[in-house]
Parts: sequence; C-alpha cells; structure tokens
Amino acid sequence: MRIAVPNKGRLHEPTIDLLERAGLHLVDGADRKLYAQTADPDVTVLFVRTGDIPAYVADGTADAGITGYDQVRESGAELSELLDLGYGSCRIVLAAPEDDDIERVADLEGGTVATEFPRVTREYFDEQAVDVEIVEVSGATELTPLVDIADGIVDISSTGTTLRMNRLAVIDEVLSSSVRLFTGTAADDPKVEQVATALESVLAAEGRRYLMMNVPEDDLEGVKEVIPGMGGPTVMEVAGEDQLAVHAVVDQDRVFETIADLKSVGASDVLVTKIERLVE
Repeated sequence: MRIAVPNKGRLHEPTIDLLERAGLHLVDGADRKLYAQTADPDVTVLFVRTGDIPAYVADGTADAGITGYDQVRESGAELSELLDLGYGSCRIVLAAPEDDDIERVADLEGGTVATEFPRVTREYFDEQAVDVEIVEVSGATELTPLVDIADGIVDISSTGTTLRMNRLAVIDEVLSSSVRLFTGTAADDPKVEQVATALESVLAAEGRRYLMMNVPEDDLEGVKEVIPGMGGPTVMEVAGEDQLAVHAVVDQDRVFETIADLKSVGASDVLVTKIERLVE
C-alpha cells in the first residue's frame, strides 16, 4: 500500500507525527523526501506536493492520501473521505476592501475576483447565482484589490490576521477545510482500512486519560457513579486483599475533579497515565 503525504509546508510535520504515533514509523528514505518505507513492510509513504496528492490518489498511484479538503475540492477528483484528522483547519473566504461598498456577495455582480482556487470559486459563485470574472493568481492574492486587479478575493484564512493587515473584510465563508484521509479505487482494500483504524485510534486517544485505582468492594458502586467510563469501568480482584482494581478512561479535562470525587467515595492509589492509542 502507498500513502501520499505532504512533502513540505505546515502540514508535513503534523502528518509525519501522526503516522509515527499510529505505529507507521519511517525506517528509511526520510532524507530523500521522495518516499520512505515504514515499520509495516506493506506500507510505503510517498512525499508529494499537497496540491498533487488528490491526483495521485485518483489515478491509483497512491492507495490513500493525506491532504486538505480544500485541495481535493479544487482538484475536482472524486475521492472517498475516510477520516477527518482534525488539524490544518482553515477557511476559504470571500473578502473585499474595507473601504469599498461591497458588503454582500451580490455586490460583486459583474465584478472581478482573484483567487488561487478557481474551481472552488466558480462553484461558489454559481451556487450564489452571481456572475463574476475569475482571475487565477499564484500568490499575493490579498494585493490584487489594492492594485486594481480585482474587486474581491477568495483566499485561505486561518486567523484573519493577513486580511486585516491588508484592510480586507470577510464577506462570506466559501469553504471550511481540514486535513483528511482520502482514498480512491482502493476504498475496500483491507490495508487501507487498517491504516485508517490506526490513525483513528491515535485521534480517539487525544484528550483522554487512563485511570487505575484500588477500591474496597463495599465502595465499588460509589466509584461507578463517578466514572461510568466507556460502557462501565473494568473491575478486577486484587489477589490476597479485600480490594478491587478499577480501571477507566476519562476525559483529560475531568481528571482533576474526578480524582477528588474518587477519593471521597473510598478509592485510593489512583494512577493516571496517558493513552497513546484507543481503538473504540
């Protein structure tokens, strides 16, 4: 199985980190940035430009790919989304100069819009039934209204800082995006499903903690009320003692109050550990 991932940029490091945490350690080729074998001999990572990943997956060069939803939409490739990986979040927005009279999408009727996303932009304005001329640019999109190339822009915005610095106001959100796992013709490949499960297990573990504690038998019901866990805590006998070992998974932001509640109902020797992967 071959999986295409971003070869550089802000999505590269978090993607490699996710693969590593999922057990797909890169064992060679990382310095070449072309491909790398992983700890699983059946899985190879291809390092590809973010915008090219949809094409690699669509034509079968890669069985799966990790890239932004915005890149897939712009490519027009018909891919199956397997998993939202929850990072690289951004918006593609429609913006115009603050001191212009453009306050609604309809105000751009007959105007010009500059963008690095011509397909997404065309689909958006067609849905809005607003006729505009689209000018494709390859960078510095925010500059185009200031030099009279365009009346408005459609561009990526993560925090909105760049738009504000260039005195541009957001008129509407065109598309919400994040990094996701996609596949094409290999949707039913067991290996693709295995990789998706491994990545999902890492995401499921984020923000969770594993609690272990000793509990007198008579206090078990009170502990269960504090930590119902995932379908109920795991309870085991402690050899030679009138105690039970209770294990449970809780949300990280509840650990502090949960420990206090557990102590109040008789639990002791509470141990908190981080969870690396969680298959639900």
